[in-house]
Amino acid sequence: MGANGPILAKTDGLVYGRHFDDSTPPAKAGAKLLKRNLSDIAAMGGTPRHALVHLVIGRDLSVAWLKEFYSGLADCCREYGVTLAGGGTAQGTDGSFAADLMLLGLPGENILTRKGAKIGDALYVTGELGGSILTKHLDFTPRLAEGQWLAQQEGIQALMDVTDGLAKDLPEILPRGADATLDVAALPISAEAKKLAATDGRTVLNHALADGEDYELLFALDGKMDAKAFEQNWRKAMKTSLTKIGVITSAVDVKQPGQLRDSSGRPLLPPGVHGYEHLR
Repeated sequence: MGANGPILAKTDGLVYGRHFDDSTPPAKAGAKLLKRNLSDIAAMGGTPRHALVHLVIGRDLSVAWLKEFYSGLADCCREYGVTLAGGGTAQGTDGSFAADLMLLGLPGENILTRKGAKIGDALYVTGELGGSILTKHLDFTPRLAEGQWLAQQEGIQALMDVTDGLAKDLPEILPRGADATLDVAALPISAEAKKLAATDGRTVLNHALADGEDYELLFALDGKMDAKAFEQNWRKAMKTSLTKIGVITSAVDVKQPGQLRDSSGRPLLPPGVHGYEHLR
């Protein structure tokens, strides 16, 4: 809590070999570090303000590379009105690089969280899903304006960003004893997901639900709201596409709630497929 009210805070990192590799321009890696955190502020309907950065670098890291990294980070800070206020550096093993960024922001009219949805609420996502490894994991736009707009609307029960894949993230906003019944035909699947599915043996649906790093917003709209009116208001205010992907329903199996199912009640993905797990 700040002197003038609540403050939003988020920290997220970037690791060489996990979030980017040698093919990634260092300026894009720097921008991605900030944008990952901006996406989280967007998922609370907030406005970013100040950032602190801590680096862990090997002694063999090129100074020229590091300068470009910081240049990309600084340019992104200017683009989104963020002050890079400071940070720190620690020595890591040769060949290593990791960066952690803490981002502080201010809430909108309402502080939106992952909790508050209920059975009967409608589920929506912005943009498209899947295939991010081809381009989007670097070239994405944090949905700040969209999150801020949602914070001003009635009936937004829960909000989060999709970073580990819809199959992993959507259960986070479901209430106890609930499943998500999705309209598979309505899912906004990216062309990149379809391109990957044509070459790697995974299904298009698998890519759309489990690839991760989509950086889109997922939210629940109160089932009592006029969904058509809400969608019309969205289209008037936003250029970003919005798709109603399903509804929150009572769990089919009360011993295993939190499942993603189709309209017939069948699980959408086989056991063991559920988006990115950080510590598996």
